[in-house]
Amino acid sequence: MKLVIQRVKNAEVEVEKQIVGKIDKGFLVFLGITHNDTKETADYLVKKLCNLRVFEDQKGKMNLGIKDINGELLIVSQFTLYADCSQGNRPSFTNAAKPEKANKLYEYFCEQCKQNDIPIQTGIFGADMKVELLNDGPVTIILEK
Repeated sequence: MKLVIQRVKNAEVEVEKQIVGKIDKGFLVFLGITHNDTKETADYLVKKLCNLRVFEDQKGKMNLGIKDINGELLIVSQFTLYADCSQGNRPSFTNAAKPEKANKLYEYFCEQCKQNDIPIQTGIFGADMKVELLNDGPVTIILEK
């Protein structure tokens, strides 16, 4: 499982010209799932994400977590995080989990984030999405297990 986390001032995801998820200050999370990922993998990364301290405190130091700033999560599934470009110029996506498994783990991951009392919004699994964000910093963190 791989997360690309962007600290944002705001972000939104659009599907078929309709905004389906929108947040103010918080994290935009792109979530990729591979074949051997499990609920335990998701639990580990949910804990890391929900406790990640990259928001600035009063002294300008990255010391606050998303709950400390009353932030939100926008979680977007992205199988292309498991693209393999080692052979030729056209990526292979064989490292990405099949949609049935990936969708179940994506939904589980989102539910576990909600259980941490963090407001979340999501994209639509498998849809063609347009994502807009204002990166704050910029701060981009990659977590993988």
